[in-house]
Amino acid sequence: DIDHLNLRVQKELVEWLNWLKADIGFDGWRFDFAKGYSADVAKIYIDRSEPSFAVAEIWTSFAYGGDGKPNLNQDQHRQELVNWVDKVGGKGPATTFDFTTKGILNVAVEGELWRLRGTDGKAPGMIGWWPAKAVTFVDNHDTGSTQHMWPFPSDRVMQGYAYILTHPGTPCIFYDHFFDWGLKEEIDRLVSVRTRHGIHSESKLQIIEADADLYLAEIDGKVIVKLGPRYDVGNLIPGGFKVAAHGNDYAVW
Repeated sequence: DIDHLNLRVQKELVEWLNWLKADIGFDGWRFDFAKGYSADVAKIYIDRSEPSFAVAEIWTSFAYGGDGKPNLNQDQHRQELVNWVDKVGGKGPATTFDFTTKGILNVAVEGELWRLRGTDGKAPGMIGWWPAKAVTFVDNHDTGSTQHMWPFPSDRVMQGYAYILTHPGTPCIFYDHFFDWGLKEEIDRLVSVRTRHGIHSESKLQIIEADADLYLAEIDGKVIVKLGPRYDVGNLIPGGFKVAAHGNDYAVW
């Protein structure tokens, strides 16, 4: 174990971070298991090494109901993410992985897409509260891959990417999905749509529909995304929009 409260430990870690930055060329940090030490300590490392980007892994348990499924309201879960960024410094480079969005998406794509509209009408994950500080993802090396600890439904992974690559937040693509699963071209198309239309971490999200079999949302008035098996949605798509990407139970206009 590392005693992060030990001043010598702090000094040597800061020196190491600055060496990685100046000599090796790294310009951002990932804080693994960030709930294992205080946000005050993380703030020291960030303030004294000045990375251009920093992201924390704060993986806490969801709130579950009697049916064994996550509650619709996961405000306490995302509040922990917001609190960490607040304590580290909301005006600095610190962000957190949006585990709230990941967990809700896991369940929503299994025929419960109504979960993607929170009680306030906004996105239910951290991106609904502080999208500029939320790093969205479908799976990572812990949840997917060989560890398989909280995997996304494997046959619906592209629905997950259609969501995070069109929505606010900073989306993160999983190496395995891109290089090993044969999804490179599909993911590339979604990345191109995001880039072409200037969708960014603080883009404006308007949720049009969120039912069991249909999620439909418009981003910045430029992009519309549909998740779910419902096919006939033409009456909900404004004129002038053309399909730019599509796949199994998702489409982007």
